[in-house]
Amino acid sequence: MHGYPHLDTVRSAVTALYKRLSYDTVRTFETAVAPADAAFGEAEDLHLGVQRVARAMVAHLRLPDARMIVSFRSMRHAANVELTAGPEYFIELNDRFRTHRRDIAAALAHETMHIYLHRLGLSFPGTHANEILTDTATAYLGAGWLLLDAYREHGSASQKLGYLTPEEFGYVLAKRALFFGEDPAPWFTSPQAYDAYRAGRQRALRDTRQPPLAAAGRAERWRYARDRRAARVPRRSPGPPGDAGYVFDGPGPLRVSFPCPACHQRLRLPVRGPLRARCALCRTELECDT
Repeated sequence: MHGYPHLDTVRSAVTALYKRLSYDTVRTFETAVAPADAAFGEAEDLHLGVQRVARAMVAHLRLPDARMIVSFRSMRHAANVELTAGPEYFIELNDRFRTHRRDIAAALAHETMHIYLHRLGLSFPGTHANEILTDTATAYLGAGWLLLDAYREHGSASQKLGYLTPEEFGYVLAKRALFFGEDPAPWFTSPQAYDAYRAGRQRALRDTRQPPLAAAGRAERWRYARDRRAARVPRRSPGPPGDAGYVFDGPGPLRVSFPCPACHQRLRLPVRGPLRARCALCRTELECDT
């Protein structure tokens, strides 16, 4: 699967992270998991290496009292974790990782994030939506580039880990890169992962160019101005189309509501021309022309 079929859930997941963790806590994840910490040499002892990488994931997510007990077995999925009260957590990896060691860190990143979110008490209703939340959190908090790098299209060696599409992983990683100023592109070893990141980045940049943001393109600004005029006589207008992203509301002085391009929390501003706004959730400063 490709494209952006889960985009609404992904955006909701980013917002939920900021609401649950706070801006200050999210900022502590400024540095991603280093490639050296995730690397797995062919000559390295399998079980010792797995424990080393698991400890790196625990350290990255600041779960010092969490102990990972990792085993291998034949199963349909890539990995599984038993969520308990802790401090010991049992993670099972698919037997194929015994020989495909380069992707062990990616599988452990996703399962360790399950533990992190479980401890936070943060979840989405439904198994699928919760997995999308987990992938999004893994990518946004600095370990998910490993999941995208595990995406390869190469004959029998083709694989994709996680529930997001490659482009959606690229989108979340680009959101992270724009917020933290950290570019993961040099870390990708998979050409397909790099291409998916570039595609996701283009989609993420589109979020920063939607009206009423001042960086919006001419066509978008023209449509916004048309919708703004129509909003002043609401009985004669059905309102902006659903894909516009913004809505106008009253009563009283006209206001426009739209998502923050960084965290997707909805902002509500007066319609009065150029102004600077600051998102209260992620503290991003925005140049707008309402």
